[in-house]
Amino acid sequence: MPVEWIFGLIGGLIIGTAGAVFLLANGRIMGASGLIGGLVDGSGRANRNERLAFLAGLVGMPMIIAHVFGFVPDTAVTGKIAALVAAGLLVGIGTRVANGCTSGHGVCGISRLSLRGIVATVFYIGAGGLTVVVFRHILEVI
Repeated sequence: MPVEWIFGLIGGLIIGTAGAVFLLANGRIMGASGLIGGLVDGSGRANRNERLAFLAGLVGMPMIIAHVFGFVPDTAVTGKIAALVAAGLLVGIGTRVANGCTSGHGVCGISRLSLRGIVATVFYIGAGGLTVVVFRHILEVI
């Protein structure tokens, strides 16, 4: 099995476990965009510290793992900063419009057999695939 697949499997297990623990401990769905959105728009003031701790773990854990194992996998992300900024902005807008992201709809929604989560996941996976085809293979921008 390729090492990238093993990293993907381990990452998926960690995200799934975090989603289950978050749901059991807080009674709420773990969605990164919702946690960040609540901090940005002020609706998450009541549990601000919890949101910040979760997001710190979300960002910090990969850095800790990379430091402990001394390995950072090559992500093959484009070096074009404008493309990265545009992609980040579009993903952020999309998660707000869809009221959720991959962790909320994909991981937590599908695992709860949520029709809304399943439909959202099908659409954003399809949109992502179409975006790669258009921007990489047709326009050759990325």
